[in-house]
Amino acid sequence: MVKKSLVLAMAMALGVTASAYAANPFSDVPAGHWAYDSVNKLAAAGIVDGNGNGTFGGDRLMTRYEMAQIVAKAMAKGANLDRLAAEFADELDSLGVRVAALEKKSDNVKITGQIRYEYAGRDGDLKKTKGSIAQNRLRTRLFVNGQINEDWTYTARIQNDQKLKDDVGNEDTWLNQAYVTGKLGGMKVIAGKADQYLAEGNLYDDTAELVGMTYGKDVKINAYYGKPTDYGYDKFYGANLTGKIGRLTLAAGYDKFEDALAGSKWFSTPSASVGKDNAVWNAGANYNFGDFILGAMYLRSDVSSEELKTGADTDGFVISASYKGAKASKQGSWGLWGRYYDQGAGTFVAHTMKSADWSDFMNEGFKGYGVGVTYTLAKNMVYNLDYYDLEGKVSSQNSQVLWNRLQITF
Repeated sequence: MVKKSLVLAMAMALGVTASAYAANPFSDVPAGHWAYDSVNKLAAAGIVDGNGNGTFGGDRLMTRYEMAQIVAKAMAKGANLDRLAAEFADELDSLGVRVAALEKKSDNVKITGQIRYEYAGRDGDLKKTKGSIAQNRLRTRLFVNGQINEDWTYTARIQNDQKLKDDVGNEDTWLNQAYVTGKLGGMKVIAGKADQYLAEGNLYDDTAELVGMTYGKDVKINAYYGKPTDYGYDKFYGANLTGKIGRLTLAAGYDKFEDALAGSKWFSTPSASVGKDNAVWNAGANYNFGDFILGAMYLRSDVSSEELKTGADTDGFVISASYKGAKASKQGSWGLWGRYYDQGAGTFVAHTMKSADWSDFMNEGFKGYGVGVTYTLAKNMVYNLDYYDLEGKVSSQNSQVLWNRLQITF
């Protein structure tokens, strides 16, 4: 054991300095105390921090490890501690290993967050339909990222949703993502519950339990197998190919959703839905003019009109255009986008267009358009304003939605 009073004498002999002394940092070392200046000097230099409760505890015995920690901090500040370093060599070696391990562990796990407020107003034939549209919602997400080794990482997402208009049951918190990513040979691998994005989101954009592999650089092939989240199918799998030729990006994919569950919205009655499958082909192209991007995509489902019992088309297309885009890191940045939809039944399962209630048109497909603007109000604060005007391809029921979102990241 070593008395803390010895550390004070050491501080005076070492001449550790600080640019300015802080106000009295410890309640048990009054201004008139013989060690006041030394304690103040060490505290201001960040070498001692007391007991963590506002006291220094100068009469308490401390371990050689505590002494070694103070010596290590003083050495980091440039003090000449050769004799003390020699005296505490074993403890400093042990402490160095332990501190390095803690610092590595601290850097190894990072937590980031996102909070967003969403509000939507709806008009048209489906105005009174609640559906899945986020009418007045506060959503918070915390992301936990951990480094497993040089090639593998772990990611988890904790989500809290508060539906601000509900009187009861208006809040839910759950772990809605947990997955690992890494490399196996020349392939990138993802496994767990993660985001899945198919056909630029026109087919599927949500979480899923899956295993996926991607190979290639300029030309990439991706294959996956898993279970979609809450959309009436027990499993899905597929493969997608993308490649670039100058400013032109080409893509094609095949995705199959199998074993529809009872109650699936895809078919006219729950009993008709059980065991049904849905295979979707897609092909698309995007041309990048610089700030302006123009795109087109064709989608076709093998769900038959007899299964749908609506006589709906099962193919269609999406035309898209975008100009610039808001960047969260750059205040004042902005962007515009617009899309025209003519999608047949079966060509969408979990559409990226969450702000418009596409689920009302599942058995017949829909057509219409969406336009929007994004603007960065301040660093890490992005505002979205979208407008959609859609109608069913068989029923002609229409829906207009004006949707707002403020997203803050930290």
